[in-house]
Amino acid sequence: MTSLFDLTGQVALITGASRGIGRAIAIEMARHGAKVVVSSRKLAACETVVEEIENEGGEALAVACHVGDKVQLQSLVETTLEHFGRIDTLVCNAAVNTHFGPSLDISDESFDKIMQTNVRSAFWLCNMVLPQMADRRDGTIIVLGSVAGLAGNSKIGVYGISKAATMQLTRNLAVEWGPHNVRINCIAPGVVRTEFARALWADPKLHQRLLEQYPLQRIGEPRDVAGAAVFLASRASDWMTGQTLVLDGGGGITGPENSQDPT
Repeated sequence: MTSLFDLTGQVALITGASRGIGRAIAIEMARHGAKVVVSSRKLAACETVVEEIENEGGEALAVACHVGDKVQLQSLVETTLEHFGRIDTLVCNAAVNTHFGPSLDISDESFDKIMQTNVRSAFWLCNMVLPQMADRRDGTIIVLGSVAGLAGNSKIGVYGISKAATMQLTRNLAVEWGPHNVRINCIAPGVVRTEFARALWADPKLHQRLLEQYPLQRIGEPRDVAGAAVFLASRASDWMTGQTLVLDGGGGITGPENSQDPT
């Protein structure tokens, strides 16, 4: 392993880490030497990921947390600091989408839940973690966005609004905390083969349209995103902050006939 991508000595806190992209990030960061805090709502699911990491010789801790609850978020941070003494990397991955269809049809409850979970919880958690990074003049935050925040979408529009907000959150925090040598970046994946995105890839017709949009002619896999997260947590990205790294198989570079909206 080259030193640029070595995470040995780091402590990484990852939300939504019991499955999908979050799980892949937790496993890959542990493989690169980080001690990992695996967090999601269900403790048993987190413990399964911890067991997988430990079986490969890594070190991890499972902590249950509902990111929409500020008290639970504060407890997550305090538990991590008590156990490992520091947080070097924070990955804000937990997200929801409770509405699939025209924005006209979304309920106030669904709108609020999407914005609360995807934006405000990330805002809360970043503000809880950033001061101890600034005190050490070292740390990095990775926020998971989406290509849905970069273009209009006829089916997941409010989700896209929330992800556009996380990209702006990334830029704002990067400006505020850069003088303290803390870096904040965002990853915006296209469609990845996870349960979260099942509605976009499980249908054969939609899946075929995605393949036609992406020059690489495949949708993403969780490990594709995990590799980028390792890069952003490592010294390899030391002069990168406030950026949104798009991982979409090239879908965003194709012509207008290949819309990023597969629906």
